[in-house]
Formats: sequence, C-alpha cells, structure tokens
Amino acid sequence: MWKQKALAASRSLNLIDDATINKVLSAIADQTVAKADTILAENAKDLAAMEKSNPMCDRLLLTKERLEGIAADIRHVAQLPSPLGKTLQETTRPNGMRISKISVPFGVVGVVYEARPNVTFDVFSLCFKSGNACVLKGGTDAHNSNMAIVELIQSVLEKSGLDKNIITLLPAGREATQELMNAVGYVDVIIPRGGKGLIEYVRDNSRIPVIETGAGICHTYFDEYGDCDKAEKIVFNAKTRRVSVCNALDCLIIHEKQLPKLPELCKRLADKNVTIYADVKSFTFLNGNYPKNLLQKATDESYGTEFLDYKLAIKTVSSINEAIRHISTYSSKHSECIVSEKPGNIALFDKMVDAACVYTNVSTAFTDGGQFGFGAEIGISTQKLHARGPMALAELCSYKWIIKGDGQTRE
Repeated sequence: MWKQKALAASRSLNLIDDATINKVLSAIADQTVAKADTILAENAKDLAAMEKSNPMCDRLLLTKERLEGIAADIRHVAQLPSPLGKTLQETTRPNGMRISKISVPFGVVGVVYEARPNVTFDVFSLCFKSGNACVLKGGTDAHNSNMAIVELIQSVLEKSGLDKNIITLLPAGREATQELMNAVGYVDVIIPRGGKGLIEYVRDNSRIPVIETGAGICHTYFDEYGDCDKAEKIVFNAKTRRVSVCNALDCLIIHEKQLPKLPELCKRLADKNVTIYADVKSFTFLNGNYPKNLLQKATDESYGTEFLDYKLAIKTVSSINEAIRHISTYSSKHSECIVSEKPGNIALFDKMVDAACVYTNVSTAFTDGGQFGFGAEIGISTQKLHARGPMALAELCSYKWIIKGDGQTRE
C-alpha cells in the first residue's frame, strides 16, 4: 500500500545527510539531460491527446531546452543550504531548563496538480532537499510524462541505495485524489497546484491540512502619476510572457487621466492577438485604435477571471482608492502591481493591497520561486497561515521544541 511505504520512506530520510541528498539531486539532474529523449517521447504522447489550440499546451510542453533548465534548477536546489536542524529560537528558563525551537520536515507532502510535468521535478527536488517524502497526483493530461519522470527519479534513488518510495506517483483519476485527501495519519499536508476549481475541490474535500496555492487573478494599476513607458513594458510582459501561468496579468486598472495613453500602451498586445474586454471609458479610447476583432465590451464576468489565455480586462478608475477597492473585490491575493512615480500612492498601495506579492513598477511575472532566489518552488501560497507567496525549502519545514535539563521537576 502506497501510504505505508511513503510514511516509511519519510522516516528513512531522517537518517540521510545533506551531502548524500545533494549528490543524489546532482545525479538526477544529469540523468534528466541524458534521458531527455525518453522523457520527450512520453511527453509527445500527452501532447498528441491535447488540442493544439488549448493554452494549456504550453504548460504541458517539454523540450530539450526546458529539460536543461529544469536540470539547472535541480542543481541550484542541491547547492542551497539545508533548511533542516536550524535553531529558530532558544531560551533558558530560570530553573536552568533549555528550550530550543528547531526546523524539521513535514514528513509526507501530497501534491495535486494539473498538466505541468515540470512540477514533478520541482516538487521532488524541494521535498527531498527538505527531508520530505512526496506523493504526487498529477493531471491525467500529463500522466505519461509524469510516469517517465518518476521512473527516472526512482531509478537514481535505488542506485544510490535509497528507498524509491521517497517519491510516489498515484494513478490517474479522481479516485486516487480522494484516497490521498483521506490518508489521515500517513500524509501530513496537501498542496494543490492548479486552477481555482482544483484548489477549491481539494480544500473542500480534504481531511488533510491544505496549503492553497496557484490561482492567480492578477492586476496592474496604471496610476495617475505612472510612467507610460514603464507601464507598457510591464503590461506586455505580465500578459504575454506565458499566459498559462498563475502570475500572468488578468486585469489592467487605469486612472482616467491616463486614458489618452491607452492606445499606445496596448499597441504591442495586438501583435500577440490579445483580446481586450474594455469598460465603457477605455473602450472609447481603444475603439478605432485597436483591432476591432480583438476589442470587446467588458461585462461583470470580465473581472475576477483568471483567463490563462491571451485575454485582458480593463477597468477605468478615478482614484487610487477606487483602484484598491476594485482589487480587494476581485483579487485572489496572489500578485498585484502599481505603476507610479508618487511615493505617497506607492506607500498607500503597499499598505492597503492584501496580496502575497505586491509590486511597484515591476511585472507580476516575477512571482516565482526561482526568480526570488529559492532555486524552485512548490507553489505560490495565496493564504496566510504557515506560508505566503513562493513556497520553497523553508516553507516545507515545520518545527519542534527540544527541551533539555538536569533533573528539573515541576511543583
């Protein structure tokens, strides 16, 4: 039974030193490059079953270049300091009793995710480095890719004399997800990565503690005092770099005094065939200045939507306070940005916007564990308990209290 095997594997990790972990990670990185053709052949099977017009194809796609990048990320994780055994707090009580708060692994981490086979590598490398076994429930669309990746990792683990059940890939299908969510006593935490529907399903049905990640309804506010050149670059990058990821821009909020600059700001979006859903005021300025077939009038459904596609909503406001209210109404608390040169407005935005990552004059595309210097990420937490924002090694640890004394007893 996978539950007992994963639990036993997690306990075996307590006896593996960091040097061994780093050596195994380096070997997996080497094998990822060496066995690229095998992984890509399985990935091609998954791609063949998906409609080419589906924006999710970009998430599913693996290439030799992407695999080389993944291998580089794994090597980077190996070079990072271990998060384990750190003294987070210590004190000596008046009776001489010494109390220390020490970082430790969760134990067994379950991850439910959609058609992103790179996540299989990221989750394993971060869990392994932080002393956790991982149980993976990937999307059916990527099952062939995930099987090839897990078989490669398990092969390296076995050759290194380690338990292959340090990583477990569950079968495709909802039944396996249900079993994972009910594995009380075997799995310590579940992290869903994917769209809003997946996250809500896991949160509402799991008996295991859940850390919510993934859903990103991201806004950029072009302030009255914003620089148009900066805004244009930021909006274009955040919207079009990779539309299928959670840090992609979904809604441009623009101060009404900046509306005359809107056609110039949106000009390059047309080159990428971005459909714009504009409110009444912004539609007036874009009508005739943006391709007719790509310009539509916004509806209530245009806001609060994670498009994951070449689509963008525009909302006009008359003040920064109105912009903040719009964000508070529709944000998923992932990543929000202000483009402004006025310190007071920036300070207000930083203080009042409730999100894991709040940017000033920077593309939201940087919400990423690698870009934050974490080597990789297991997800972007949009909640407030335990972890928030990009989750990497430190966020895959809990802690325990170590108490030492010399015969003290309590009266």
